[in-house]
Amino acid sequence: MTTQHLIDQIQIKKSFLCVGLDVDLTKIPKHLLETEDPIFEFNKAIIDATHDLAVSYKPNTAFYEAYGIKGWLSLEKTIRYINENYPNIFTISDAKRGDIGNTSSMYAKAFFEDLNFDSVTVAPYMGKDSVEPFLAFENKHTIMLALTSNEGAFDFQTLNVNGTELYKQVLETSKTWKNSHNLMYVVGATKAEYFTEIRKIVPDSFLLVPGVGAQGGSLSEVCKYGMNTNVGLLINSSRAIIYASNGVDFAEKARAEALLMQQEMQAILG
Repeated sequence: MTTQHLIDQIQIKKSFLCVGLDVDLTKIPKHLLETEDPIFEFNKAIIDATHDLAVSYKPNTAFYEAYGIKGWLSLEKTIRYINENYPNIFTISDAKRGDIGNTSSMYAKAFFEDLNFDSVTVAPYMGKDSVEPFLAFENKHTIMLALTSNEGAFDFQTLNVNGTELYKQVLETSKTWKNSHNLMYVVGATKAEYFTEIRKIVPDSFLLVPGVGAQGGSLSEVCKYGMNTNVGLLINSSRAIIYASNGVDFAEKARAEALLMQQEMQAILG
């Protein structure tokens, strides 16, 4: 999917909502546990209920890998279902891969070719040869961790190195890599005060923003400091939407939560 196609979908839907499909079998409605593939059935219901309100879906692969081969098959069925039924949706594999050379190339092949995701999250700690193999894929996007919303982010990301915070150096350096136009960045919503500085470095890039909702991030604050002329934001919400109910009405309740976010986004877009 091209960046322009994503921008078009944001304009059409008046939404920049990304729904995180982080499925925990201990939290989904119990009646689904009786089905052949509870994870897929849960995802399918959530997707069918929210596809007109969201521009993106983001399965976190850990929630599938934890269940072994069955979980991976559920992930494969989920991405195939989205691609076949809602091809205008931007898909993100939240895999946070980070290795070098041929290993990175194989990770990229797995997510971009075999599973046919539009994008994948990566960790940049090992430098350009851990990220460039992902960037080589045309019309695929690499979403690099820049400034995350977890407590441990302050261990390294905001350290002052030679007069500049490390996350800023990472952003600046990433712009020099081959095919860097395919880069997007992860920036946590709980760090809204940093968005102004980030936009000085990457004014045109899309930012994937977790942390709105259950983690306490403010949508209005993120938009105030992080939005650009093409919106440039994908606001992720997982638990607040997909676990709005654990009853038979779970999909209906998920839609209601997604609608609240979409309406707030529509008001911001004007």
